[in-house]
Amino acid sequence: MALRGGLPTESGAVGVEGPRLVEEALRSASPVRAVLFSESGERHHARLAQYLDRREVSIPILRTTDRLFEGIADTEQPQGVAALVIPRSFSFDDISRSPSSTAAPLIVVLAGVQDPGNVGTILRTASAFGATAAVASPSGQSGTANPFAPKSLRASAGAALHLPLLTGMALPILLAQFRATGIQSLASSSRESAENDQPLFAPWEVDWCQPVALLIGNEGSGLPEEIERSADARIRIPMSSSVESLNAAAAAAVLFYEAARQRSSLA
Repeated sequence: MALRGGLPTESGAVGVEGPRLVEEALRSASPVRAVLFSESGERHHARLAQYLDRREVSIPILRTTDRLFEGIADTEQPQGVAALVIPRSFSFDDISRSPSSTAAPLIVVLAGVQDPGNVGTILRTASAFGATAAVASPSGQSGTANPFAPKSLRASAGAALHLPLLTGMALPILLAQFRATGIQSLASSSRESAENDQPLFAPWEVDWCQPVALLIGNEGSGLPEEIERSADARIRIPMSSSVESLNAAAAAAVLFYEAARQRSSLA
């Protein structure tokens, strides 16, 4: 169920498949319930041995045939290694707290991003450019795809297991919490300004060194209009007039690159 269906088990564990993702899970602070090798997947044991063979770690190692592994794997050409992982849970206080004395919170909020590939790519991009936390929130009639679904995890390259991630909080409550804790909420938008709209900024007009939460909306419809108006400001990427908007993941990459440039987190 965890691998093929992308659903958590009764204990809350999710399935992680492939040597790279299993290694990321073992490197993360998330509890690993078990690791499964197929006959051909045993070749990856040496790569993972430094995590599995530690005395202080007691992770059950399970083995099965290639045929049975292929029957439960989510990928077309499985590599024969998988794990059951319990993602860490976080509160609002956890994600709003500065990770260090030198870095202000930089939070990405996924609000109705429905494609698992986009969800994973956004989390990977945000993590690469210095985001300190993420939120996966429902939005209107469309919810955000599960960040721990197999496709999302593969697209995130394991970032979903490392980045502090809050799930399920409704956007109006989230925005109120941001305002109460002094975190500026920026609504990504493809709309031109209209009367009574919130201020509209280009990426380089934002002070990304201050506590910021960036809201990314649904791939087709963007953020609900009431959410854009409830945010502290809107942000829009200037583009050629022949292009209406960018893919959600591409837009996030542009915005977080500017944030990283200002925060000097690029290598």
